[in-house]
Amino acid sequence: MLQTLRIRNLALLEEVSLEFESGFTVVTGETGAGKSILLGALGLLAGERADKTIIRQGAAACEVEAALYFPNPSAIDTLLAELDLPPCEEGQLLLKRSLPREKAPRITINGGLATLSALQRLGERWIDFHGPSEPRRLLKESCQLDLLDLFARDETELAAYHAAYQTWRELLAERTRLTGETRLSPEQAAFVEAQLAKLDALDLTEEAVATLERDFSRLNRAQELTRLCGGLENGLAGDDGVTSRLGTLLREAHQLEQLDPASRPLTERLHAASIELNDLAEELRILGGEFHFDPEQAERVSQSMSAWLDAKRRHGPDVAAVAAAREELRRRLEIQGDIEGTLARLDSRIAAAETTARSAARPLRSARTKGAEALALAGAAGIARLGFKKAEFLVRILPLDDLGPRGDCAVEFLFSPNVGEAPLPLSRIASSGELARVMLALKTVLADLDGVPVLVFDEVDANVGGEIGRIVGEQMAGIARGHQVLCVTHLPQVAGLGDSHLLVEKDQSGERAVVRIAPIHGERAARIGELARMLGDRHAKSARQHAEELLKP
Repeated sequence: MLQTLRIRNLALLEEVSLEFESGFTVVTGETGAGKSILLGALGLLAGERADKTIIRQGAAACEVEAALYFPNPSAIDTLLAELDLPPCEEGQLLLKRSLPREKAPRITINGGLATLSALQRLGERWIDFHGPSEPRRLLKESCQLDLLDLFARDETELAAYHAAYQTWRELLAERTRLTGETRLSPEQAAFVEAQLAKLDALDLTEEAVATLERDFSRLNRAQELTRLCGGLENGLAGDDGVTSRLGTLLREAHQLEQLDPASRPLTERLHAASIELNDLAEELRILGGEFHFDPEQAERVSQSMSAWLDAKRRHGPDVAAVAAAREELRRRLEIQGDIEGTLARLDSRIAAAETTARSAARPLRSARTKGAEALALAGAAGIARLGFKKAEFLVRILPLDDLGPRGDCAVEFLFSPNVGEAPLPLSRIASSGELARVMLALKTVLADLDGVPVLVFDEVDANVGGEIGRIVGEQMAGIARGHQVLCVTHLPQVAGLGDSHLLVEKDQSGERAVVRIAPIHGERAARIGELARMLGDRHAKSARQHAEELLKP
């Protein structure tokens, strides 16, 4: 749940620190008072994109930070580990986003620097927004199918179908690619064969190529390398080299050892050094011999290097790329030799994959059919509580001739608000107010299945009022039993049911407009005054009496 929220220099708001409780929090204020600032701050922490025009005029930066608490943070910690971010401490997730006017934006999660995409992925786990445009989404088939799948709890069936469907589609794509490849002419085939022969002549291993490049480098610098090795060998083992002078030193060391036996370890070390230097001289002699390339060997190295450079120029910068190109050339020749047979074998695999996908679609459709019946009953009951006593709500499963990304069936929500009228698709009969109530009813039904802990409702009670407004508030309060709910509302019937109450006010008495957000749930008189204002007149006795009645005891 959201515990604290701090906002600095966002739009007209200078600074505020808010503490939140679990349950149902209502947010009220005059139209244009700045309630959207609070929602904007939450949106920033959920990863919404923003430009610098939201920074308060005259301020250097806008900052928003929050602390959230998760009783069981294992799922959040798993995601944090995947994002390479610090885990929660004692279940607390700390988010901070800064938007400076002159510098690059900065995001931290639990103190670690993070990207906007990381903030977005976390936002999907802790907050869900439902705004005035939300009911219009209900007209989309994809939204209706999402709601049904959530209610039917068919994740296992959906995942199994998706895997089978993907396999089938990939095989179809492979066939399209193969049939799109034109048959090679004899000249083209001969060219491909020649290119393949050149690549087959190369030893395309990392070790072999490294040896070739080393030999080619030696061949080009053989004279200099031979001179250096010879000079080093002569300096070590020549007539006046180090090893010849070491012989005299060794004889003197033995004389020292005879006079002082304690010096024997020094003599042994000098003897070991003499052996090592002789070995080194021999290895230099052998290495120098490797730089002497006979004409045939030199020609072979030059040709191999030329072929390798040509292969890199044509097919890629490294051994892996050239080897992959070789296999592709080989595959092209093999396909051209038996393209009809290749397509026939692929068609057999496609048919089998389609059969598997259709088999996987059946349990998914069965789960959806069962879920549709239950969702229709639950949705109808919820809609009835919102004032449509005689309304009908149906969820119809529509079989599809062809398999689609989400199965072999579609879904259609049908609604009839009035008795005696046949249910029709929502897009054909529902007004904005009807859509809002249908969506709210479905959200109530699905609330227990939604794992996101914080739900934000922005004026979803628009287009309703009177007794229905009170019922909407009760529905919100019901959802708040399993979630932390924040609701921006203009209905006093809803506001009176909040466990917590935030009042947003705009002060224009000074030289500059200022927005303030303050909790009033601890001040009953202030809250009654706000409800009376929402009823029409904060000073009218009748409005204040009504506010008293609306206010939750």
